[in-house]
Amino acid sequence: MRAFIGSRGTSRRTAKTSATKAKKMVAHRLTYTVTATIYEAVPGQTDNEPFVTADNSRIKRHFGTKKRWMALSRDLLKPWGGHFNYGDKVRVRGISPKLDGVYTVHDTMNRRHRHCMDILAHPSEKLDIFTKGVKIQKVASR
Repeated sequence: MRAFIGSRGTSRRTAKTSATKAKKMVAHRLTYTVTATIYEAVPGQTDNEPFVTADNSRIKRHFGTKKRWMALSRDLLKPWGGHFNYGDKVRVRGISPKLDGVYTVHDTMNRRHRHCMDILAHPSEKLDIFTKGVKIQKVASR
Protein backbone atom coordinates (compact mmCIF):
# COMPACT_ATOMS: atom_id res chain seq x y z
CA MET A 1 0.00 0.00 0.00
CA ARG A 2 1.31 3.45 -0.87
CA ALA A 3 1.37 6.22 1.73
CA PHE A 4 0.16 9.69 0.77
CA ILE A 5 3.07 12.11 0.46
CA GLY A 6 2.29 15.54 1.91
CA SER A 7 3.61 18.91 0.79
CA ARG A 8 6.62 18.62 3.09
CA GLY A 9 7.64 15.21 1.84
CA THR A 10 6.39 13.20 4.82
CA SER A 11 3.68 10.61 4.74
CA ARG A 12 0.52 10.91 6.83
CA ARG A 13 1.34 7.64 8.51
CA THR A 14 4.78 8.91 9.60
CA ALA A 15 3.39 12.25 10.79
CA LYS A 16 0.66 10.51 12.79
CA THR A 17 3.12 8.07 14.36
CA SER A 18 5.54 10.82 15.43
CA ALA A 19 2.67 12.89 16.87
CA THR A 20 1.54 9.89 18.93
CA LYS A 21 5.08 9.32 20.21
CA ALA A 22 5.38 13.00 21.16
CA LYS A 23 2.15 12.83 23.18
CA LYS A 24 3.42 9.78 25.07
CA MET A 25 6.71 11.53 25.89
CA VAL A 26 5.00 14.62 27.35
CA ALA A 27 4.32 13.94 31.03
CA HIS A 28 1.12 15.27 32.53
CA ARG A 29 2.35 17.77 35.11
CA LEU A 30 -0.09 19.02 37.70
CA THR A 31 0.28 22.44 39.29
CA TYR A 32 -0.42 22.75 43.00
CA THR A 33 -1.17 25.91 44.96
CA VAL A 34 0.56 25.83 48.36
CA THR A 35 1.63 28.02 51.24
CA ALA A 36 5.39 28.59 51.31
CA THR A 37 7.43 29.07 54.46
CA ILE A 38 11.10 28.99 55.47
CA TYR A 39 12.69 26.54 57.88
CA GLU A 40 16.13 26.37 59.40
CA ALA A 41 18.06 23.27 60.42
CA VAL A 42 17.77 23.95 64.14
CA PRO A 43 16.24 21.66 66.80
CA GLY A 44 13.33 24.02 67.49
CA GLN A 45 12.15 23.77 63.86
CA THR A 46 13.05 20.16 63.11
CA ASP A 47 13.38 16.90 65.00
CA ASN A 48 16.31 15.98 67.24
CA GLU A 49 18.59 15.51 64.20
CA PRO A 50 18.35 18.87 62.40
CA PHE A 51 21.12 18.11 59.87
CA VAL A 52 19.54 14.87 58.57
CA THR A 53 16.51 15.15 56.25
CA ALA A 54 13.65 12.66 55.84
CA ASP A 55 15.39 11.06 52.84
CA ASN A 56 18.63 10.75 54.91
CA SER A 57 20.45 13.52 53.06
CA ARG A 58 22.99 15.39 55.19
CA ILE A 59 22.76 19.16 55.47
CA LYS A 60 26.18 20.81 55.64
CA ARG A 61 26.62 23.40 58.38
CA HIS A 62 27.12 26.31 55.94
CA PHE A 63 24.05 25.65 53.80
CA GLY A 64 21.63 28.28 52.53
CA THR A 65 18.79 28.94 50.13
CA LYS A 66 21.25 28.64 47.23
CA LYS A 67 21.28 24.90 47.97
CA ARG A 68 17.60 24.83 46.83
CA TRP A 69 16.33 22.08 49.15
CA MET A 70 12.71 21.89 50.25
CA ALA A 71 10.30 19.99 52.47
CA LEU A 72 6.72 19.21 51.47
CA SER A 73 3.67 18.48 53.59
CA ARG A 74 2.73 14.81 53.77
CA ASP A 75 -0.39 15.18 51.62
CA LEU A 76 1.87 16.05 48.66
CA LEU A 77 4.33 13.15 49.11
CA LYS A 78 3.81 9.69 47.55
CA PRO A 79 4.16 7.67 50.78
CA TRP A 80 1.01 9.46 52.00
CA GLY A 81 -0.92 9.48 48.70
CA GLY A 82 0.57 12.58 47.01
CA HIS A 83 2.38 12.97 43.68
CA PHE A 84 5.92 13.93 44.74
CA ASN A 85 8.84 11.66 45.70
CA TYR A 86 12.01 12.50 47.58
CA GLY A 87 14.56 13.64 45.03
CA ASP A 88 11.98 15.13 42.66
CA LYS A 89 12.77 18.51 41.13
CA VAL A 90 9.98 21.02 41.72
CA ARG A 91 9.51 24.40 40.02
CA VAL A 92 8.37 27.07 42.50
CA ARG A 93 6.70 30.33 41.39
CA GLY A 94 5.16 33.11 43.44
CA ILE A 95 7.43 33.68 46.44
CA SER A 96 9.92 36.28 45.20
CA PRO A 97 12.32 36.70 42.28
CA LYS A 98 15.20 35.63 44.55
CA LEU A 99 13.52 32.47 45.85
CA ASP A 100 11.52 31.32 42.82
CA GLY A 101 13.16 28.50 40.87
CA VAL A 102 13.75 24.74 40.92
CA TYR A 103 14.12 22.95 44.26
CA THR A 104 14.77 19.33 45.22
CA VAL A 105 12.46 17.56 47.68
CA HIS A 106 14.51 16.19 50.60
CA ASP A 107 12.32 16.55 53.67
CA THR A 108 8.84 16.16 55.14
CA MET A 109 6.95 18.77 57.13
CA ASN A 110 5.16 18.10 60.41
CA ARG A 111 1.92 16.13 60.00
CA ARG A 112 -0.26 19.11 61.00
CA HIS A 113 0.53 20.92 57.71
CA ARG A 114 -1.50 20.49 54.50
CA HIS A 115 -0.65 21.84 51.02
CA CYS A 116 2.52 23.49 52.27
CA MET A 117 6.18 23.70 51.33
CA ASP A 118 9.21 24.74 53.36
CA ILE A 119 12.42 26.14 51.91
CA LEU A 120 15.63 25.31 53.75
CA ALA A 121 17.52 28.46 54.78
CA HIS A 122 20.48 29.32 57.01
CA PRO A 123 19.72 31.34 60.17
CA SER A 124 22.12 34.07 59.03
CA GLU A 125 19.87 34.77 56.00
CA LYS A 126 17.19 36.06 58.40
CA LEU A 127 14.33 35.14 56.09
CA ASP A 128 10.77 35.17 57.36
CA ILE A 129 8.40 34.02 54.67
CA PHE A 130 4.76 33.03 54.84
CA THR A 131 3.38 33.28 51.30
CA LYS A 132 0.03 31.85 50.22
CA GLY A 133 -0.84 31.08 46.60
CA VAL A 134 2.60 29.78 45.59
CA LYS A 135 2.54 27.47 42.55
CA ILE A 136 4.61 24.28 42.48
CA GLN A 137 4.98 21.82 39.62
CA LYS A 138 7.10 18.71 39.21
CA VAL A 139 9.82 19.19 36.63
CA ALA A 140 9.71 16.44 34.00
CA SER A 141 12.68 14.11 34.32
CA ARG A 142 14.59 13.38 31.15
